[in-house]
Amino acid sequence: MVIVMNKLTATMRSKTDKLGDIRKSGMVPAVVYGARVENTTISVSSVDFEKVLKAVGESSTLTLELKDKKVEVLIHEVQRDPIKGFPMHVDFLAIDVNKPVIVVVPIEFIGVAPAEKNSLGILVKTLHEIEVEALPKDLPHNIEVDLSSLENLDDQIRVEDIKAPANVTIKTDGEEVLAIIAPMTEEVAEETPSADLSSIEVEKKGKKEEENTNKE
Repeated sequence: MVIVMNKLTATMRSKTDKLGDIRKSGMVPAVVYGARVENTTISVSSVDFEKVLKAVGESSTLTLELKDKKVEVLIHEVQRDPIKGFPMHVDFLAIDVNKPVIVVVPIEFIGVAPAEKNSLGILVKTLHEIEVEALPKDLPHNIEVDLSSLENLDDQIRVEDIKAPANVTIKTDGEEVLAIIAPMTEEVAEETPSADLSSIEVEKKGKKEEENTNKE
């Protein structure tokens, strides 16, 4: 388990500021709202934001430094340019550090599944994130799932098999499957009927004779 805390400096902005100009200056338009914070429009450095996002993801808290105070927030939503991928807008959710929150945490698969290694089947990962509840300071950056227990065909790992980090409650249904060893399947190519060359030659000959008859 990795818990990372980070800081990000925000600049207050007016709702009348042109978003295009903000982005051209290397900033990302954003808004912060939630516990003990009025809906406030801000902007943050695009470079700094990408660094923080990489460090904490959307499941760990960070300290957002506003003009006159510091607020503990979660990165709630990131809108990106559909072509170039750079952040277009960010929503920060202010939280109460003394109250538990429910967030979605990514699954990090580790180890090797012996069944796949020994060609007994194919590893299929069916779930890549789960919901957890914890105090902000206890929120995990991700949850590791060891694949080494998958030794035979049809072996699977369910949510209930995960050992939750200290002070963290897993909210996702325990029956949900995270990974399973599925049977190998072979793609059977459809056979293309071989062409009957003799019939083609007869057809061509018939057409040629018909053309000659028409000419006469």
